[in-house]
Amino acid sequence: MSEALRNFLFTSESVTEGHPDKIADQISDAVLDEVMRHDPKGRVACETLVTTGIAVVAGEITTSAHVDYDELVRATIRGVGYDRAKYGYDADTCAVMCTVKRQSPDIAMGVDTGGAGDQGLMFGFACDETEELMPMPIQLAHHLTQRLSQIRKANKVDFLPRCWTQKRNITSTRRAAS
Repeated sequence: MSEALRNFLFTSESVTEGHPDKIADQISDAVLDEVMRHDPKGRVACETLVTTGIAVVAGEITTSAHVDYDELVRATIRGVGYDRAKYGYDADTCAVMCTVKRQSPDIAMGVDTGGAGDQGLMFGFACDETEELMPMPIQLAHHLTQRLSQIRKANKVDFLPRCWTQKRNITSTRRAAS
């Protein structure tokens, strides 16, 4: 293989907890955690969408737990740092829409008989570039965003919840981790 084909640019991006995608993930995670805390046999398929002025929680959740979705969403957004209207998104004034219903009987039937329900498919790879077995660019991008979050939480800057980093490496063909 020629040198030009072996060496290439590899770019990875990472975002901090104030990015809309991360806020949505944290809200969905908080819903799952709350259900599991009170009902370990609960079933949660939760999706969240956030945009200026609103957070929408949707999905199919079957549980005996009572979840205060409104407060859970607001606490999560507040924890990220969006606690004033001047930031463009405010935990105390945004609308919270909840469209959660019980799990579909068709999916429940598959789970009840030992199946996995409607699980998603994932793919990826491990490599030997870092201790975490992740490609170096994404690992460095993650470290940068983690540091930005630490700086914000230590009040070293006034406001910094929505940031992203991008790391580009000139790299050679990766070797799979063994």
